[in-house]
Amino acid sequence: MKLCGLQKTTLLDYPGHVAATIFSGGCNFRCPYCHNSGLIYGNAQVLYTEAELFDFLKKRKGILEGVCITGGEPTLQTDLEPFIKKIKSLGYLIKLDTNGYQPEILKRLVSEGVIHYVAMDIKAGRNNYENACGITNINMKAVEESARFLMEGHVLWEFRTTVVKGIHTEEDFSDIALWLQGPSSYFLQSYVDSDEVLCGGLQAFSKHELEHFLRIVQPSIPNVSLRGIDT
Repeated sequence: MKLCGLQKTTLLDYPGHVAATIFSGGCNFRCPYCHNSGLIYGNAQVLYTEAELFDFLKKRKGILEGVCITGGEPTLQTDLEPFIKKIKSLGYLIKLDTNGYQPEILKRLVSEGVIHYVAMDIKAGRNNYENACGITNINMKAVEESARFLMEGHVLWEFRTTVVKGIHTEEDFSDIALWLQGPSSYFLQSYVDSDEVLCGGLQAFSKHELEHFLRIVQPSIPNVSLRGIDT
């Protein structure tokens, strides 16, 4: 595993659990609003060895309940499965963050019972996916297959969209409402600017505008809410 970061304690990344978050390197998307841009490319700096990471996790048993694996895109790591199994053997719950572009890997991890929770990014409405992902010729069938699999309820899951002015419009959320309709847990997250964002000059929608998008989605996905928005 290419281990490029570690948040030693988080109360936010794994709903309902105290967790650590591991950041893997490399991604197959180039989302303009990515806030982990330093992890996208193949030259992302490795900061931890597996031995160092597992020494930390062993010491934190009884304090931490779960481990979140994010990126970058974790499913690009060829040794992801044995890595997760080794963490799970320590008694930790495992949450995987993914863009859903490798459905076969996602299905295998779920079917083998090695992950307990999946957070899949829904980048935009289906007709706007290439713009939101920063790549061309995207295979939407792969993304849709992952979403459909999660909606079958084999594992706890959530969908989430980081909402960015200039990228997202009402049409995105009208399509997402049709696409993910049902009992999905779905979160709208406001874009937050930082020096780490891949493309500068982007802006967030106001809380009022985000609430408007939420109301578009809500009739089809009742379990939708805003995340990370000041009330």
